[in-house]
Amino acid sequence: MKILVQKFGGTSLITEKSRHYVIDHIKNGIKKHKKVIVIVSALGRKPSPYATDTLLSLVNYPNHHTSNRELDLLMSTGEIISSVVLSNELKKQDVSTIAMTGSQAGIITTDEYTNAKIKHIHHRNLISKLELYDVIVVAGFQGETISREMTTLGRGGSDITASAIAAAVHAERIEIYTDVMGVMTADPKVVPRARPIKVANYHEMKNLAYQGAKVIHPRAIEIAMKEQIPIKIKSTYLKDSGTIITTNQKKKQFDINEQFITGITYKRDLSQFQINLKEKETTLQTEIFKSISQKSITVDFIYISPTKLTFTIPKENTKQVKDILSLLNIHPKITFNCSKISIVGMDVSANNLVISTIVESLTDEGISILQSADQYTSLSLLIDNEDLFKALNNLHNALCLNNNYLKKRGEII
Repeated sequence: MKILVQKFGGTSLITEKSRHYVIDHIKNGIKKHKKVIVIVSALGRKPSPYATDTLLSLVNYPNHHTSNRELDLLMSTGEIISSVVLSNELKKQDVSTIAMTGSQAGIITTDEYTNAKIKHIHHRNLISKLELYDVIVVAGFQGETISREMTTLGRGGSDITASAIAAAVHAERIEIYTDVMGVMTADPKVVPRARPIKVANYHEMKNLAYQGAKVIHPRAIEIAMKEQIPIKIKSTYLKDSGTIITTNQKKKQFDINEQFITGITYKRDLSQFQINLKEKETTLQTEIFKSISQKSITVDFIYISPTKLTFTIPKENTKQVKDILSLLNIHPKITFNCSKISIVGMDVSANNLVISTIVESLTDEGISILQSADQYTSLSLLIDNEDLFKALNNLHNALCLNNNYLKKRGEII
């Protein structure tokens, strides 16, 4: 049985007109793959009445008086409504379909309400329904615990649902439909000359997602990568090719050997903490990170040396971390309003020409680099928020992302 998994975001489902585009993609999937599992998000975005944030506002979130368990009951209704609405319209067009909740699709999760993790999927019900119907419309973003409690998967959870189900049923492909042309070389709202990325490997795209690109959840890429399932990200409304995410060893049409820099992404509104230490204060370092992790605060850009500890946190957690350190009798130097820029691509951190181009592009414009870090497929820089727009556009131009950035005998062409 050939199976295609398609996922549609809330903006693709918001109106009857937009849902016609969705239905056309589903019908095309039936023609090519015969059986289609469709994952849906909640209809629209706030203030749309059934969007997740609108539902949360009904209990005055975040100043609510209910439990996370009950928040999951509330939030999960948005995707269930989407699944029934789309299934109804498919039936109007004589498409054989059935709607299912996450739990009916067999998604079993941990009991971390509002941010559950998928443990496994009992896919027998999905397979048996596919023998009866051409299309199953599954409510994304949700599942249930072994004790039958409803849970949700956190922001981007519908992407994770799509990949997890695709892996469980051994789908041939995952298609993510959204309101943009695919993954771009940079945020087009900040970099007007950003262009679509035609093809990238799993590692690069996962890195882009972790570093701030918001088109797909990084966990969804990890799941697809493990099972070697290609992902296609494209616009619901445009007839463009979109972005293919796959492995280096796929067929020729997925070859990425010539593509070098994949894209640039960013996170803004960070606070940098610098702590001076006495030598061999390793116990204190451990205590610092343990105290911060107990508050579920995200720590990034970590640099550790025998006499210094540096890291960044989201702006909204600054006072909380400052108070934690004060209890440890630590008074850090804090640099406010920082942005992290990440350049992602194959061997990017090992190419001296790339590094010199990046540094020159920023320093020539008087942009100070507060901190740097590199991995095999990325190089990250910390700068001031005020320099973000200029830095992103200069780097995008300097790295030739306006056209193509190719690797050929170690030269930029």
